[in-house]
Amino acid sequence: MGWEDRLVVWGLAIQLVIWGWGGAPVVEAQGYWETVVNNAGISTMHSAVAHDGNVVLLDRTNVGPSQLKLAPDNCRDNLADRSLKHDCTAHSALFSPNSNKVRPLKVITDTWCSSGQFDGSGKLVQTGGDADGVKKIRHFTPCGKGACDWVELNGGLQEGRWYASNQILPDGTQIVVGGRGVATLEYVPANGRGTYYLPLLSKSNDAQMDNLYPFVHLLPNNQLYIFANRDSCLYDWKTNKVARDYPTMPGEPRNYPSAGSSVMLPLSASNDFGNAEVLICGGAQYGAYLNPAGQPASQSCGRITPLAAGAGWVMENMPQRRLMGDMILLPTRDVLIINGAGGGAQGWGNAVNPVKTPVLYKPNNAAGARFQTLTASPVPRVYHSTANLLPDGRILVAGSNTHQFYTLTGYLPTELRIEAFSPPYLASNRPTFTAAPGGLKHGAGFTATVKVDNAKHIELNMASAPLVTHSFAQGQRLLQLQVGAPIAAGGGKFRVDSKAPPTSAVAPAGYYMLFPLVDGIVGSASWVRIG
Repeated sequence: MGWEDRLVVWGLAIQLVIWGWGGAPVVEAQGYWETVVNNAGISTMHSAVAHDGNVVLLDRTNVGPSQLKLAPDNCRDNLADRSLKHDCTAHSALFSPNSNKVRPLKVITDTWCSSGQFDGSGKLVQTGGDADGVKKIRHFTPCGKGACDWVELNGGLQEGRWYASNQILPDGTQIVVGGRGVATLEYVPANGRGTYYLPLLSKSNDAQMDNLYPFVHLLPNNQLYIFANRDSCLYDWKTNKVARDYPTMPGEPRNYPSAGSSVMLPLSASNDFGNAEVLICGGAQYGAYLNPAGQPASQSCGRITPLAAGAGWVMENMPQRRLMGDMILLPTRDVLIINGAGGGAQGWGNAVNPVKTPVLYKPNNAAGARFQTLTASPVPRVYHSTANLLPDGRILVAGSNTHQFYTLTGYLPTELRIEAFSPPYLASNRPTFTAAPGGLKHGAGFTATVKVDNAKHIELNMASAPLVTHSFAQGQRLLQLQVGAPIAAGGGKFRVDSKAPPTSAVAPAGYYMLFPLVDGIVGSASWVRIG
């Protein structure tokens, strides 16, 4: 193995000195990168972290053979496959961050540009795709070190959904919104419900179809904020009616294929989890998809508070132009913007000027002081790349295939390496849980014990495990819990009394990563199940 394969970019040694008040230097580490798998065998288009600690990686079928073999007696036979009807290679895999091992999984129908999310039991519900997968529903139930695999259901979606978005709801079902040529939404499981027309999806459509993979966020008032292209609405999923429309966001189109990204900023017990803000960053010039010529990407971000009277957009600029970036909520309650390109649009061969430098966005800082540039990756990640928060606090980065098929040479080749980025908060003296709850009930108190050399301030923050695809982490949310003052318990341990989120609108039932945060340093998470 050559030095390039073992490349570790030690950004902790590359530090930015910022002169503070009185001329005193303040040194901020910028994080570091490591390649954890040199060849995963597949290029990851969708990814999700399961509560057993493993990461589900998923590409598409109809792409010919991958470089990850299935067992000889477990080949994939599908007469509807456009490329390889008898296929003994995998198009999905399970990655273990503890061992850096990859296990092949068998998926039958085409998952190209599909959607999904974990349900309340921790099962990954995966919906739609292309060709024979357009109406499919698939399940993956995590099983630790077992031999679990994909199960494709006999029943399916009511409408074909290619480029749709999913969001788990307080009642435990998932809403599936949009898709190519589809202006409706539906529910999984349907439980007797049909499909419902969403006017926003017609209003936001254009010649490029910039309303694909709409941004869907569950607000703490039990309604949905749905954004497509540059427009958005408040949707009451109980009555299936639009409750409110919002002003058009300034700037460029923001959804696929123009490919901005969006998060709902962390909710906090300090204001009863009520101050929901949505952040949208990046996008592409209109026409960049129809006439690929490398037009510069958007540089702007916008914030809106959907439940506020007179809600409108507050705009600011990122340090770089970026489309196809992934926005990840961090345990520190900051946002990481990672991956992407400086120009073009999503689609085969449309990306130019890869942006290898992640950016930290600090939403609680004053405007003009929210962005911090971090250490650049050696690997460009553009179309069909992903980024996921791991329980140990690292960011797992995979994928990037800007071609119709696997193309391992030339400009922006299909990327089979998996990297991990360690943000600056992973310093020495990391706190650890010596006691943490395995289960939570909404609104109920609990106690956790954290071990650390010294503790002035301890936070307990809950992060969901979303499905990430096409620059949007479906179902992503982060919750800062109510905590009391840490109580010294001897032996470097501190007891923290806390309280679970109050309702399933704030925290839908399911598994979350519970992170200890002590004086800005993040410890490894403990998985908790609420509901």
